[in-house]
Amino acid sequence: MPEPARPAALSGSRLRRGTVLVWRGMRTEPRLYVLAVLASAVFGAATVAVSRAVGWATDAVVVPALAGDEAARADIWLAGGVLATVALTLALSVAGRRIWAGWGVVGIQADHRRGVTRQYLRLPLSWHRAHPTGQLLSNASADVEAATGVFNPLPFALGVVVMILVATGMLFSVDPWLALAALVVIPAAIAANVVFQRYMSPAVTRAQQLRAEVADVAHESFEAALLVKSLGTADREEARFARRTDELRAANVRAGRIRAVFDPVIELLPNLGTLLVLGVGTVRAASGAVEVGDVVTAAYLLTMMAVPVRAFGWVLGEIPRALVGYDRISRVLDAQGEIEVGDGVLPAGGTGIGVRLEDVGVDVPSAGRTATLLDGIDVEVAPGATVAVVGPTGAGKTTLVSLLSRLSDPTRGRVLLDGVDVRDLAAGQVPAQVAYVAQNTFVFEDTVRANVTLADEVSDAVDEGVWEALRLARVDDVVRALPEGLDAPLGERGANLSGGQRQRLAIARALVRRPRLLVLDDATSAVDPRVEQEILAGLAADAVGTGRPVTVVMVAYRMSSVSMSDVVVHLEGGRVVDTGRHDELLARDAGYRDLATAYEVETARRERELVDERAAGEDVHEPWDDDEEGAR
Repeated sequence: MPEPARPAALSGSRLRRGTVLVWRGMRTEPRLYVLAVLASAVFGAATVAVSRAVGWATDAVVVPALAGDEAARADIWLAGGVLATVALTLALSVAGRRIWAGWGVVGIQADHRRGVTRQYLRLPLSWHRAHPTGQLLSNASADVEAATGVFNPLPFALGVVVMILVATGMLFSVDPWLALAALVVIPAAIAANVVFQRYMSPAVTRAQQLRAEVADVAHESFEAALLVKSLGTADREEARFARRTDELRAANVRAGRIRAVFDPVIELLPNLGTLLVLGVGTVRAASGAVEVGDVVTAAYLLTMMAVPVRAFGWVLGEIPRALVGYDRISRVLDAQGEIEVGDGVLPAGGTGIGVRLEDVGVDVPSAGRTATLLDGIDVEVAPGATVAVVGPTGAGKTTLVSLLSRLSDPTRGRVLLDGVDVRDLAAGQVPAQVAYVAQNTFVFEDTVRANVTLADEVSDAVDEGVWEALRLARVDDVVRALPEGLDAPLGERGANLSGGQRQRLAIARALVRRPRLLVLDDATSAVDPRVEQEILAGLAADAVGTGRPVTVVMVAYRMSSVSMSDVVVHLEGGRVVDTGRHDELLARDAGYRDLATAYEVETARRERELVDERAAGEDVHEPWDDDEEGAR
């Protein structure tokens, strides 16, 4: 039994959480951070060596040379070489620390983004529906950057500990009282950071949340561009976006003000420490305990310690923002609801999949209570059959068919494919043999081939399968009419295709995978009725060149399509009202008769509109827009 994965969320005090965050991050890129810290340590040692090298050069070479010592003059090149070596060491250590730390930061960011996006793919649709897209974008971008900001100054702060240790040792060797006076700056810096984090953490939390909200508003505006333009609500969207950005600006200003107080305090502490050392040194020198030179040395050493103190200040200043960003990421990484898999296998090939739903129920939380979307569903679909699921809006049709492709699992009961519970199937089994096509299709800004295969592979065999899928989806003629055929680029979201053509392209995308079960969730609503019937007739006879029919379960609204089905399932209020052939339900199911009549009236209305448009010459004439109903 494998051990459960360690939760990503941090617990405990702020100090403990900050320490664990730093440790986990460095452990992600251990080699790079070891090199960066070593380079920073070399910088600290070389900085101390500068004072020694300058002092030695001054006392042993420069002063004697100026006094006329020929031997000292001969050593000028030696002194210059020593100083140049120390300077070169400083430069190389700075470059190495920055390069390795930079690589480490981008490596940690990549690791976080991979973890977040992997979790997005694992989590069910119910989780995604409960989280705005802008928040998800912010988790993978702004929150990752916030969580890793501390790792840029971290190697510098850790490496220059050498400077603190060396300077502390030298201070105590000069005079213990002077050393204690100098080291007062360290607890003072810690106290300042405690106060800083108390005010900074809520300010940064608010700013990060507003970043997600701004991203969400922007995403909605982009997605609804057509709606905004057509209804003339651009001013409203601009005002809505402005309100959120003004709130974000105010939150960032507040965080900036807090940081603006903290940073000068950290910069000031070494200078105050120097004054304290001079004050204590004056008293000690007056009593004869130390020499004046010792006081000057102590003051210089404290000035040198200002570098690591500032470095720790930079790290401590980034910790609150890093913790907030990481907490937001960890909520994604620890989110529950990942669909569990077993080790069962569906037989490959053969005819369509047999489907059986046994006492299936689906409950979802809603406004503090539980809402039942499906209850007591018992349906059986023979292999190779075509089944139409019909019902009024809100009957649970989409919820029902989504269970077949395991976009979600039932709360109660079982969904069986070829007699195997979908929850017992191994990973990849369902998507390998079950294809789901939704009403709202997504088209990538890529070629026709790439949109059908969703892969970069190009070969004659691949193209043959693509053309066969396009033929069964009755969109091959449209693609052949394009100047570049399968290599023709499609605009963003398929802007150069009609709605019906996008739907048929999505059907081809499903069929090219040679599924044994095809689930169409109102996936032909924008397709011309004649073309829709041709597609369904082709699926009943041939599944992408295999010569075997594929099982089709579709949410349908047109009676012409429903009447072609082998079985009709009438849903209402999340329950199955009746099951049978179209003519049987018409004879015995009054609710179904009313539904069928309403569908026929709507179909007749749409056909009259189409005739009127043709008569008025309002048809769209682009060569890629030959789907009359989709073009409207």
